[in-house]
Amino acid sequence: MISWFGGNKNERSLPEELGPLSAAIGGALEIDFLSLEADALGGEPAMPLPQSGPFIIAGYGEVLLDAATVLSRYYDEENRLIQVMSASGKPGDVIDDISFYQPWDSVVPAGQSEWNRWTGPAGLIGQPSYDADGILYNRFWGDGPERAQLVEFVEKVNDGGTQRSIHQTCMLYYRPLGSTREMLLINVERDLDLGQSQAGSSVEFLIGYGLAPADVRRV
Repeated sequence: MISWFGGNKNERSLPEELGPLSAAIGGALEIDFLSLEADALGGEPAMPLPQSGPFIIAGYGEVLLDAATVLSRYYDEENRLIQVMSASGKPGDVIDDISFYQPWDSVVPAGQSEWNRWTGPAGLIGQPSYDADGILYNRFWGDGPERAQLVEFVEKVNDGGTQRSIHQTCMLYYRPLGSTREMLLINVERDLDLGQSQAGSSVEFLIGYGLAPADVRRV
C-alpha cells in the first residue's frame, strides 16, 4: 500500500475541520463497534473485527463522484479509513453512508502480464465473484455474469502538510457475516505525483463494514 502519511507533525498547527464529520487532521474520532460485534455473531470474519476506541486522523481524502455525491475519507497512520458519503462533503453535512475499512493484504504484480491477470479485459478484479484463499465474495457493483467495468477516480489526499493525487481503480465485493455484510475492496493505487506507471504500484485488499452515523463521533 502507498505510504501516504508520516513525518513530524508536532510543529504544524491544526488545520481546519474537514468533511461531514467536521474533524481536523491531528484530531480524533471515537468509533463504537459494539453493534458490529453483535451483528457479526455467528460469522467468521476474514480478519479480527476492529476494536472500539479512538481513531487519530493522519490524513483526509475527498472525491467528487457525481453532482450529488462526495466521498470523504479519514485515514489514520495504519492506513485504516473511515469512509463517508454525503451530498457536499462539507462539515456538518447529512451522512448518507458511513463505513470502516482496514488493510488486509497487498500484492505487487511483477510486469505487465501480471497486471493483465488482475486488471486486464479478463482480469480477476471485476469478475462476478472473488475467491480470497477459500473465502468467497460476490461482486457488489455491477449486475450480470460478465466481468464488470472497474470504478476509477482520483482522490485528493491531504496530510496536513502536503496534498497528493492518488488514482484508484477498484471493485467492491461482499459476503454475509452473521446478520451483516463483510466488504472486500480490491484497489489498485497509483500516486500521480510520483509518476508511477499506468498499471499501478500495488493491488490492495481492504476489509470493511458498514456503520451507523451514531457509531462515530468527534472527540
